[in-house]
Amino acid sequence: MQDQITLTFPDGSTREFDRGVTGYDVAASISEGLARMAVSIAIDGEARDLSRSIDENAAIKLYTLRDDEGWATYWHSSAHLMAEALQELYPGVKFGIGPSIDKGFYYDVDLGEHTLVAEDLEAIEKKMMELAKQNASFERREVGKAEAISYFEEKDDEYKLELLEDLEDGTITFYKQGDFTDLCRGPHIPSTGTIKYAKLLNIAGAYWRGDQDRKQLTRLYGITFPKKKALDEYLEMLELARERDHRKLGKELELFTFSKKVGAGLPLWLPKGAILRETLVNFLKEEQLRRGYEPVITPHIGRLELYKISGHYPYYSDSQFPPMMDDEEEGYLLRPMNCPHHTQIYDARPRSYRELPVRLAEFGTVYRYEQSGELSGLTRVRGFTVDDAHIFCRPDQVKDEFKDVIDLTLRVFSSLGFNEFKVQISLRDKENKEKYVGEDEQWDAAEQAIREAVEEKGLDAIEIKGEAAFYGPKLDFMVKDALGREWQLGTIQIDYNLPQRFDLTYVGEDNQKHRPVMIHRAPFGSLERFIAVLIEHCGGNFPTWLAPIQVQMLPVGQSFNDYASDVAVQLQDAGIRVKNDTRNEKVGYKIRHAEVQKIPYMLVVGQREMDSGSVSVRRHGEGDLGSQSVGEFIAAFNTEVNDALQR
Repeated sequence: MQDQITLTFPDGSTREFDRGVTGYDVAASISEGLARMAVSIAIDGEARDLSRSIDENAAIKLYTLRDDEGWATYWHSSAHLMAEALQELYPGVKFGIGPSIDKGFYYDVDLGEHTLVAEDLEAIEKKMMELAKQNASFERREVGKAEAISYFEEKDDEYKLELLEDLEDGTITFYKQGDFTDLCRGPHIPSTGTIKYAKLLNIAGAYWRGDQDRKQLTRLYGITFPKKKALDEYLEMLELARERDHRKLGKELELFTFSKKVGAGLPLWLPKGAILRETLVNFLKEEQLRRGYEPVITPHIGRLELYKISGHYPYYSDSQFPPMMDDEEEGYLLRPMNCPHHTQIYDARPRSYRELPVRLAEFGTVYRYEQSGELSGLTRVRGFTVDDAHIFCRPDQVKDEFKDVIDLTLRVFSSLGFNEFKVQISLRDKENKEKYVGEDEQWDAAEQAIREAVEEKGLDAIEIKGEAAFYGPKLDFMVKDALGREWQLGTIQIDYNLPQRFDLTYVGEDNQKHRPVMIHRAPFGSLERFIAVLIEHCGGNFPTWLAPIQVQMLPVGQSFNDYASDVAVQLQDAGIRVKNDTRNEKVGYKIRHAEVQKIPYMLVVGQREMDSGSVSVRRHGEGDLGSQSVGEFIAAFNTEVNDALQR
């Protein structure tokens, strides 16, 4: 066995080290600063502790708190610290799972007869900081399955014992810090001392393993930082997020509501919300028509056989409403996806290579049985509308069609002020091929087409294995909102499999039958979720072209209501959405109400305006813009809207 190993760094450079070198040693060999900042490493893609030895040639990455992976390690370690605090404060507590999440961490725990309330959080935070100051090391230990079972039997922790049932002997590791030991694959930060500031954020319920027939555990959310300034900034951002919460603004701006009588997760769109939604829909419909899409309409249900052929029924069976049975047929299903219906429209008649691509578009409502604990405003619902389109094309057309969809998606983002985003190529995990359908050659061709399209559009994409749809790879757009949060909005997928499953064909130039390629695309994705993100991104201050009410007429007295109505008619004739506030209230009160409703323009009219045929213009958030003739205002308004939509 050689005494030296070669490590390859992300930039392609290589260095030799003694066999058994640790991640910490590698960091220290580069700089003392990096050694202080490093929190974990990856060896050939496997996340590891800094203290673990490296015994073979490998690719290495060093993670600090400048990396998402570094924060994941830091917050997962913080979850263990919180668990240790709970163990000390509530003897006999049992533990489910405690992962890091996008911002922070949570742990699902069984506290027996004790019910956590908000007042308990401060005591838990205090105990966490007391334990963190002991600077206990996170110690990794490999154990046999029998030993692991014996340990958790002694602890009488049925949750860890159930998790152990899914693990094979030889793959089991314990992590210990202080007096707390957990079943965990890691990695962890070197010690608790770098966890300086903690804030527990929320208490929720969570069914064990997501099964509503199992016991409901207590889910405790928290976040930690090494510096107080970072915690303060995060809490400030949370406060801003609460102010922008789409559920809060949706109620205040009268956009949507929910009714227990209708059912959980089924939003009801109020008049202003319906206008907002329809404006978005019409915007995209016009864009699609310009790009050669053809509108179609399909039913909300389909025969179960349809979804068995497509593969959606076995792959999505856990999140679907039960089939509706029929005495003469095997049953019908509320559609979980629109694409199987569109294959049947394509297949309604023979197709020639000359008419491809065929682009079929529909705003189709689909249904998923999300668990009640996972429902959240518009972001997680049971019935939602997808701006679905499916492009059936020849293999030689795939890349150009894919590029055109990229252009359409960027057009949508630009028009709505989503200017910061990154793109992710979601690939299959070749080591878990059972999760996917289709031949290797098809997957390779689809993945290469996406790479080439992205490169030719000048986009800097990252590749993530294991995130592909079961039927094909995809390009996902990760958009950053005004609060710095990332959302997956818009997706484009290449599919060689549904055309094969449904035996779709076209007659080629050689007069032989060929198989088309199918591209799935949805710039909005779920319309409900997209609107939720948009509300929070702009804080309810929608672009003028999109605002449900674009102009509010504000007569200063009852004697000017008729003039205000005349102006409103002129605006309506120009295609402007306008309301006339004819209440017998002071104009200052009306202005404040319009400001709260975030209406882009307020037109104040009194004697002077009526005599001169003008309006006094106010802009939301800016105040008085002066007097204009009605014609001048309409011209300026249209210029603003047209400029916004032509970006």
